[in-house]
Amino acid sequence: MKAIQISGLRQMQIVSVPEQELHADEVLLRLEYVGFCGSDLSTYLGKNPMVKMPVIPGHEIGAVIEKVGADVPEGLKPGMTVTCNPYTNCGKCASCRNSRVNACQHNETLGVQRNGAMREYIVLPWEKVIPAGLLTPRTCALIEPMSVGFHAVSRAQVTDIDVVLVIGCGMVGMGAVVRSAQRGATVVAADIDDEKLELAKQMGASYTINTKTEDVHARLLEMTSGFGPDVVIEAVGSTQTYQMAVDEVAFTGRVICIGYAKTEVSFQTKFFVQKELDIRGSRNAQPSDFRAVIHYLERGTCPVDRLISKEVSPEEAPDAMQQWAENPGKTFRILVRFQ
Repeated sequence: MKAIQISGLRQMQIVSVPEQELHADEVLLRLEYVGFCGSDLSTYLGKNPMVKMPVIPGHEIGAVIEKVGADVPEGLKPGMTVTCNPYTNCGKCASCRNSRVNACQHNETLGVQRNGAMREYIVLPWEKVIPAGLLTPRTCALIEPMSVGFHAVSRAQVTDIDVVLVIGCGMVGMGAVVRSAQRGATVVAADIDDEKLELAKQMGASYTINTKTEDVHARLLEMTSGFGPDVVIEAVGSTQTYQMAVDEVAFTGRVICIGYAKTEVSFQTKFFVQKELDIRGSRNAQPSDFRAVIHYLERGTCPVDRLISKEVSPEEAPDAMQQWAENPGKTFRILVRFQ
């Protein structure tokens, strides 16, 4: 069976892997489309401390059920289009005990701590397979990254009286823009790329700020009558954006952290106290977030084609990853087409 493997720094190749055995409580999926995400790029660049190398990447899945085991519920049948929840949960740690399985202490994500879905077929427990209704497998490959943004909005408890600043307009940030707008909030999208900011407006942002060319602080005060945003969602993972989130959020506001900063970040901790901030992490997504994204995509209002930067075959994937590494700011999603 054909698969894509990252074996070292900037080393990606096509490999042959054995077919997996199907057990009674498992589902065999035929992969149609799998997306490369930011964690895959970090793995390729040797910057992902959580990955176990060598690894088959991929956890953004659009697939069709090929076969089901004897104990799989009747709701999952061959021929159904599905996506997958790519995370594991141990059932024993504090997160699992508190029913927040998305933040399991011992989570292993497909394509990171265990081999992922960049292959022709994969076997998964039936509980991780999510029917996607009438969506195409191509669209399904966008569900997981958007669900991470949806989950951040839930963590922020966004309402219709909030001004929400979303820093970073990649796929995860776009999910946060969409979900905040759905909840009736006034959304401000911030990024360094004008094309992404234009798309963010199409997806629900009321205002945009180019953080490279504009005075972020002055623009935010202007938009919020001097108060600052009630919620800031950090979806980049850099020293500058983490500091921006704390500096710019309103007094008694909420800061939601999604991105992993690659270096230590220094803060004016007086803002934590003076502003009486709620600073919350947001990790992965819950099953309800996946369902919410599917419901959104089924409406047909999402500009799916604009979110997909490129489609490639497995053989073209190494070149596509190299090009992404050289120009990361211009890419939303690269999809690998397996069938």
